[in-house]
Amino acid sequence: MPVEFGQSFRTNYLSEVEDKLIGQNVTVSGWVRKRRDHGGLVFIDLADFSGRLQLVFSPEDANAFAIAEKVRSEFVIKVVGKVRKRPEGTENKDLKTGLVEVCVESAEILSVAESLPFSPDDLNETKEETRLKHRYLDLRRPEMQATLRRRHSVYKATRRYLDEKGFCEVETPILSKPTPEGARDFLVPSRMQHGSFYALPQSPQLYKQVLMCSCLDKYYQIVKCFRDEDFRANRQPEFTQIDIEMSFIDEKDIQDMAEGLIQEIWKEVENEKLNLPFPRMSYDHAMLRYGVDAPDTRFDLLISDVTEVFKTIKSDMINETLGLGGVVRGILIPDGASFSRSTLDELTSFVSNYGAKGLAWFKLESSQLKGPLVKFFDQENHAELIKSFSLNEGDLFLAVASSVSVVCASLGALRVHLGKKLELIDPDKRSFVWVEDFPLFELEPSSSKLLSVHHPFTSPKFIDESDKQKLKDDPSKLKAKAYDLVLNGQEIGGGSIRIFDQSLQKEIFTLLGISEEEAKLKFGFLLDALSYGAPPHGGLAFGLDRIVMILSGAESIRDVIAFPKTQKGTDIMVGAPGNANLDQLMELGIKVLADKS
Repeated sequence: MPVEFGQSFRTNYLSEVEDKLIGQNVTVSGWVRKRRDHGGLVFIDLADFSGRLQLVFSPEDANAFAIAEKVRSEFVIKVVGKVRKRPEGTENKDLKTGLVEVCVESAEILSVAESLPFSPDDLNETKEETRLKHRYLDLRRPEMQATLRRRHSVYKATRRYLDEKGFCEVETPILSKPTPEGARDFLVPSRMQHGSFYALPQSPQLYKQVLMCSCLDKYYQIVKCFRDEDFRANRQPEFTQIDIEMSFIDEKDIQDMAEGLIQEIWKEVENEKLNLPFPRMSYDHAMLRYGVDAPDTRFDLLISDVTEVFKTIKSDMINETLGLGGVVRGILIPDGASFSRSTLDELTSFVSNYGAKGLAWFKLESSQLKGPLVKFFDQENHAELIKSFSLNEGDLFLAVASSVSVVCASLGALRVHLGKKLELIDPDKRSFVWVEDFPLFELEPSSSKLLSVHHPFTSPKFIDESDKQKLKDDPSKLKAKAYDLVLNGQEIGGGSIRIFDQSLQKEIFTLLGISEEEAKLKFGFLLDALSYGAPPHGGLAFGLDRIVMILSGAESIRDVIAFPKTQKGTDIMVGAPGNANLDQLMELGIKVLADKS
């Protein structure tokens, strides 16, 4: 990358100073990362965003040498000197510039640095809280520099691909009304209308549908979204989506477009060509065989349903579970019979965190079926059991009996836990899969009220007339025209075909218990837009932070966001959130109540 601006400070970025410049004079600037005094000579490792370069200061250049004796870690300096080959045996093959050094002829201190709370080179012993408080130091690390530029590459590839496909980038409002995304809204008080509040958008869902009704055809934006929810490693109160919507399309059109975008991103960032199309998997299959709707398909250890086998058991507890509509499912562990009792106890404790009351197990050892529940099966059925569980000599079968939701949650988590424990997961493998045919609705456990699995604008999947009848007779059985793209067990994007018929949208609202008045109040502008001629349309949104996290091999999206919030939702570098002064509150008509907790 040539230096185009600021040539009075540098003729080259540090990583450009290579053996092809030997014998030439260069001007370079950067941060002092390391300083080594070898008696007659002072060596300094200078750093900028591009890399590092070794500088050599000699007493022969007295003024420059005097500067070298003054500088300390993270001083910012400018030097002029001649590029020369490093003496034989002192080369650093880990550096792009490791074959050369600059013999400094003149130097200037541009900025001094106080004693550092931590060095960008000493990450291992630095707490995350300290790193985030002094994020400007943390961002100087080469890993963070690479991550931010990797993120930039994702932006660049996204815009290039969508522009070539005829998409129009449109910004939608940040100050808006609440949207039905399932999380709490961040509210912004209105100074001019006391008692009224804007909501920061959880997504641009309604706006992008209105844009389709506006004849825009294909829209996208890289947009900030806001959700006031509890935070985990891959959650932030503000996050970035690649938001996309298209008209006159079906699910396959959306998926084809999305696969092309992901392929372009991987080509730009990883120089890797992904094989298309990605595999498809139904939601029902994912829940049955993986226990989760975002399956990690890099390894096997699939879940099996053995409910029918367990119907012959003489265990009151399991019979009671089955009588209440529960199921029994399990995971076959090849050569798992060697698991110690303490390991099995640890696994039992693990699944209890997900609501399971126990972990049944069988193993085949010396051609005999062994395990705590063996005694509950008739002896003459053991051969049939071995066949039913597909057990080979030395295999172990782990099973959970409970409600479908508990069984899926516990075995889904156990499967991933075992995959890591048994080192079955290739960290370098990229395994994409589309999960389709989600339920349109789910039942609220306490009231059996219908809730949208995604959002109330998702179109039902009507394959034939019987599906249309389900809308009236048994809507909980309906599937949705919805789809998620999953990578290595992480949902990186999802969307749906939208309802574009106003009468169907009203019918869905009614099923969800949304009255006509409430629908008009919350979504009146969308219903109006649908009433004036709406095209079939749909789209999806990719979690840009999560994509960059996976590309970077990071454990948390906090490591791929320039200025993230902590798990408590605070920006400890700037001190946000903070208190508003009394004049500001009075102007907004707000009174802060004392915290009663």
